[in-house]
Formats: sequence, C-alpha cells, structure tokens
Amino acid sequence: MSGGSAWTGAAVAAVTAGYALFSRRLASTPVSAPMVFTGFGVLIGPIGLDVLDLGHDAGPVLTLIEAALALLLFTDSMTVRRSDLRTGGFLPLRLLAIGLPLSIGAGWLLAWPLFPGLTLWEFALLGAVLAPTDAALGKTACSSPRVPALVRHGLNVESGLNDGLALPFFLMFLAAIPGTVASEEGVDGVFWRALAVSTAVGLALGWVGGWLSTFARARGWVTGEWQQVVVLAVAFCAYSVATGLDGSGFIATWMGGFAFGVALRQGEPTRAESAKERPADLAEYVGGLLGTLSFLVFGAVLLGPTLEHLDWRIITYAVLSLTVVRMLPAALALAGTGMRLPTLAYVGWFGPRGLASVVFGLLLVEDHVPGIEQLGRVIAATIGLSILLHGMSAPYFADRYGNWYDAAKTTTPDLREAQDASEGFGRQHGGSRRLR
Repeated sequence: MSGGSAWTGAAVAAVTAGYALFSRRLASTPVSAPMVFTGFGVLIGPIGLDVLDLGHDAGPVLTLIEAALALLLFTDSMTVRRSDLRTGGFLPLRLLAIGLPLSIGAGWLLAWPLFPGLTLWEFALLGAVLAPTDAALGKTACSSPRVPALVRHGLNVESGLNDGLALPFFLMFLAAIPGTVASEEGVDGVFWRALAVSTAVGLALGWVGGWLSTFARARGWVTGEWQQVVVLAVAFCAYSVATGLDGSGFIATWMGGFAFGVALRQGEPTRAESAKERPADLAEYVGGLLGTLSFLVFGAVLLGPTLEHLDWRIITYAVLSLTVVRMLPAALALAGTGMRLPTLAYVGWFGPRGLASVVFGLLLVEDHVPGIEQLGRVIAATIGLSILLHGMSAPYFADRYGNWYDAAKTTTPDLREAQDASEGFGRQHGGSRRLR
C-alpha cells in the first residue's frame, strides 16, 4: 500500500470511529451519517486535500459502492411479502406502480429545456438515475413514532423496492444510447441478459440458498453466526454469476433476496420471523456500513469536483428534481386515497436521492456515456442537495407533521392516516438498519 493510500485509509477509519462514538448523540440532531461522510469526502477529494481521485482509484471505488448496493438490494427484497401490500399497502403500491414511472417521465421532460446539449435517451437516463429514493437520508422521517405507522411503513417499503424497480428502466435507456458498452448488444440483448437471465439466476440461487439454509438449520448443522454468512455468500454468488453471464448483478441480487426470503419463510415461518434470530442481520449491517462509506467516496469523487462547475441550469434541475419531479407524481399516485394535503406534502418531500443514484451515476461513468460530464454534475448536485436538505429537515418536519396528525385524530375519527398499518409488518424496508 502506498503512503498516500495508507493515510487515506487511516483518515477514513478515524472519521468512521469518530462518528460511531458520537452516534447516539447525533441521532437526535439534524446531522446524519451521510452528511458527515459526504462532507469529509469533499475534504479529502480533488478540491480539498486531493488524496482520493476517481481517475486513480476507480476500481476499488466502484467495487465498494457496487457491493453496498448489492447487499442492500438483497436484504431489502428479502423482506418483501404479500402482507406489505395488504393492510395499508395501497400507499407503497401506488408510489411504486404510479409514482415511480411518473417521476422518471417528469425527470426526463425537465431535462429537455435545461440541457439542450444532451440527447433524448440521456434525458431519460437522468430521470431514471434520480428516481429511486433512499430512506437512510431522512431517517427520522421514516422512523419517528410521531409519524403515522401507515406513512412510515409506506415510505420504507417504497424506498426498499424502488431502486430494484428502476433498474430495468435504467438498463433499457442505457442500451438505447449509441457508443455505450450496453448499446453493443442492443435493447433486445440487454433485455435478454440483464432482465431475463439475471432474474432467472437470482431466483434460482436465492431459492436454493434459502432452502439449504433452512434445511441445515432444522437439522442443527449450522450455527447462528455461520447462517448469517450464508446470506452474504448467496448475495455475492447471485451478483457474480449474473455479472459473469454479462447480465445485471443488481437485478440478480434483488430477485435473489426475494427468493431467499420466500424460501426461508416457507421452510420455517415461525422461527424465520423471530425477532431474536434474523439471518440477514450481518448482511444488513455490512451493507449499511459500506453504504455509509460510499457517501464519503461520493463526496470526494463526484460532489467535490461538481461544486467547481455549478451553474443555474444544474441548480434549477436539482431543486425541481427534489420538489416538483417527486412531489407532483407522489400526489397524483395518492389521488383518491383520502390522504390529506399535509400527508401528500410529507410523502412527496421525503423522497431523498441516495446510494442507488450514486451507483447508477458511477455506472454511467464506467459505460462511457457521451454526455457523462453534464449528467454527472447534475446527478451529483441533486444527491448532494438531497443529503443536506432531507437530512436537516427530517426531525423538524416529522415533529410538525406529528403535531398535525395528533390534532387531526381528535377531530376526525375516520382519518385515513390513522388506519392500522401494523398487521403483517416485517422488518422495515429502505435502510432501517443502515447507519444514520
């Protein structure tokens, strides 16, 4: 290891330990882990101390961030169950089925007048990259007990699933751009390998892994610690096999996690859902730590350089992406549900952009998209603004929304937001175990 890399590693370890030591105190403040690590990343990046540069460290950087997203996709999809879409399930179902495509379309249309130098499919890519949400950036908004359980659950489920659902849009748009690696196979080839093959690989490996895990545990062959390792192994096996077949490792891990969870619950439903024994705990914590460290890399290699090239178009797109592009589709998706205006505003605002968008952005760099310089700046500015605004506003708006909800419950007995949403709830989605 070179001297520069050694000092970088020491600095990263120091800021990680420092945040960990004060994590309980910081949890009650607007200062979130993504804010701290992103700020530190800017400090050590090219516009600061210049000890971390994507040009020199591209391999390790991409490996770190892709591993984080793969693990979080796997563990989030492990918890998907039909009960999530029963009681109170209309909220995440509408946000995913209606709100997500509308957000991609709105982001596509917004880019058209602001960035005339980009192509039609690059506009579409921008919309797809910035459509997934990341609940970890506004943790209090999705975890505060003052927020109705129906809303907390809906935002968590949406955040846990929309990155996987946005992937097919991202891959298809990428394949439609001439000059990219994906375009060499064409849309049909990408559809076959990235969607069909990757889905089959993920489902097969996830199901077999879940069944073997349950089988071994029922016979006392595996210890609790090693069963945790099985989840990690299956996730990376699905990713590696799909990637080796030129498919999408992310789609494979998302589908693999779903199949693993189904096999686990069918094999041993009572024990698999025990609060004391969660096979995915280790994978969740590792994925959460890697995800948090990814914000440091994001600050260094993407956000820092972008701060030197901001203009009114980039700032305008970032602001509108976090407001109109998210809030209007969310409101349309929830139209007719009986949700009140404060709830529509709360759900619409808390659609922060995070890890999935960072990974998608870096994949554009890796795939040599022609307009990557402009796209990268817009993506970095939007995510950076989201980290700051959503992190700082989460405690305040959760409290204000909680006040409104408490008052509304006393005057409106049949308040839609007061619907019991606790039945069938498993672990919360969208980073419930990610480091705040």
